[in-house]
Amino acid sequence: MDLDLKNLIATTASLCTIIQFLTGTLVCLKIVKNKSTADMSSLPFISGCLSTSLWLRYGFLIEDTSLILVNTVGSTLFFSYVVTFYLYSVRRGTVLQQFMLCLFVLSMVLLYIHKTKSDEEARSHLGLICASVTIMFFAAPLASLFHVIRIKSADSLPYHLILATFVVCLQWFAYGMMLNDKFIQVPNFIGCIFSALQLSLFIIYPNPKDKKEMTSVV
Repeated sequence: MDLDLKNLIATTASLCTIIQFLTGTLVCLKIVKNKSTADMSSLPFISGCLSTSLWLRYGFLIEDTSLILVNTVGSTLFFSYVVTFYLYSVRRGTVLQQFMLCLFVLSMVLLYIHKTKSDEEARSHLGLICASVTIMFFAAPLASLFHVIRIKSADSLPYHLILATFVVCLQWFAYGMMLNDKFIQVPNFIGCIFSALQLSLFIIYPNPKDKKEMTSVV
């Protein structure tokens, strides 16, 4: 029964994560349609490329099929997003510099892990790096929280994306508990907290239109 539950959570977590990764195609389709990236930043795509590549290597280290599958798809998608962004960007030099920095960091980490003497030490060090990078990505939107609190409106927050992030983090946290892997547990638990904080702002600062509709119904 435990094995069945573990496989179920692994499957649903993988599918939800891949669907979340695929949302980048909507951004790329908009870029291709407009033939410009406008004022968008390439950092989310490049950061995603780095994160999924690191987790892919960690997946191979712990021999976990779900991590390998989801991050193989993720790293491929994010790389294609970066290429699309580069092709339509007016600041190609900046995009290239950011990507080369990402490649340098990735190469240094992989080289360090390769030269680590024991598998347990490699797993521990790479797991810590992966967890730290993921926590930094989750913490990045905190600036938007202060903006929402300052203007007392949650309109600028992407509700569905935040909700999806909360669900995905919850699934991976549960999967990490089943694997007894703190490097999967901790960042996803923190991701759940950050997402929950953002979701709470929709209750604290509801859309005036929604608030008016609720009042009229009552």
